[in-house]
Amino acid sequence: MLTIQRIFAAVLLLVCIGLALMAWPYQAAFSYEPVGPRAFPLLILGLMGLALLYMLFRPTPVVHSDDDPQLDRETLQKIGICVVLLLVFAGTFEPLGFIVASILIGVPMARLYGGRWVPSVVIISLMAIGLYLLFDKLMDVPLPLGLLDVLGELIWIP
Repeated sequence: MLTIQRIFAAVLLLVCIGLALMAWPYQAAFSYEPVGPRAFPLLILGLMGLALLYMLFRPTPVVHSDDDPQLDRETLQKIGICVVLLLVFAGTFEPLGFIVASILIGVPMARLYGGRWVPSVVIISLMAIGLYLLFDKLMDVPLPLGLLDVLGELIWIP
């Protein structure tokens, strides 16, 4: 079992290195954010690479016990619903805007994992607005407002 896990980690590490080599020279014709378009993929690939190095050289294999949750029908349905919700988010991100799309997807996601209606709506709404302000205003990473574009022109936040 340990050998299969190490082979998997080594192959995936080679894939990460290959993707990082492909992403390194990438330069966009225009700059739409301060750090540029290659920083995010390189950061993710770097973190994956560190985790894969740990998997490759760790002393003991990952052993599952009887106490671990089973991959049953209910769990697979939740995973499937999460994937569909993320695809809907990707499709609605620009037309609806970050805040509306986040609320539209976040509330069903919270409900899927046992959240109650009112706390889910309140917390997801506050998180969506807070993340928008963090990225768009503080970090200077533009996010679309979509349907709320009218509010963006009315309320100017430095």
